[in-house]
Amino acid sequence: MDIKTVGVIGAGQMGAGIAHVVALNGYDVVIHDIAPERLQACLERIRSNMGRQAARGHIDQAAMDQALGRIRLSDKLEEIAKADLAIEAATENEEVKKSIFKALAPLIDKDIILASNTSSISITRLASVTGRPERFIGLHFMNPVPIMKLVEIISGIATSKDTYESAVAFARSLGKTTANAEDFPAFIVNRILAPMINEAIYTLYEGVGTVEAIDTAMRLGANHPMGPLELGDFIGLDTVLSIMNVLYEGLADSKYRPCPLLVKYVEAGWLGRKSGRGFYDYSGETPVPTR
Repeated sequence: MDIKTVGVIGAGQMGAGIAHVVALNGYDVVIHDIAPERLQACLERIRSNMGRQAARGHIDQAAMDQALGRIRLSDKLEEIAKADLAIEAATENEEVKKSIFKALAPLIDKDIILASNTSSISITRLASVTGRPERFIGLHFMNPVPIMKLVEIISGIATSKDTYESAVAFARSLGKTTANAEDFPAFIVNRILAPMINEAIYTLYEGVGTVEAIDTAMRLGANHPMGPLELGDFIGLDTVLSIMNVLYEGLADSKYRPCPLLVKYVEAGWLGRKSGRGFYDYSGETPVPTR
């Protein structure tokens, strides 16, 4: 399929990152969100991040200006229905995602490909509400999208070969490397990564080590660029909890039980960087461990 226009549903961190990379690679982009203030904030985030790339010499000013000129904002879902590919990048909540696709389905009047950026939820279940499961696929971009090289490609049980091949070609046209994952809970990356973060939280919960000790141990002892608790804060502890719940419920294995301390942090609204507090306090110039 010849993809020229890409719709992005959701103007948060992931939606902004996807739109950023797609526009830089020559596609026209429509970003949709129901909140106009989020749309403007999304555009400012893209402009700021592209400006940072330009300042470092990764892109030139002309490329930045052209990319920004390809981006349109819309609070009308109808605009997404006119795209060749629509990528949903809403919060990691199955009912929210299904409601978006249910609303979009009757508006579609052409052979659009529908994709979800879900990091853990069944592609087959999401596809079932669209009326066109053969044209539905998972495109799981990694955060931050402009920097991370991988896109997981996940086919549902009904996804056609043409849809899969178009999705792979599209991801590679963005300069990404693709990895095919089967449609099992959390796919590949988060099937491995989220339990590691959860185990680090158990290690803290049980008093084996402090926040600083755990993150230092994994950075220097396992050569990880970021400690698991710092990484959980970066991802968002609410997202980590959602992924663990998908694993726990989908695989019925007690090893995926979310740590009670993770649940408590999310209940408190301590979600990490985006809320200003998680396993670190981000209110000052330097993050400070909260435990």
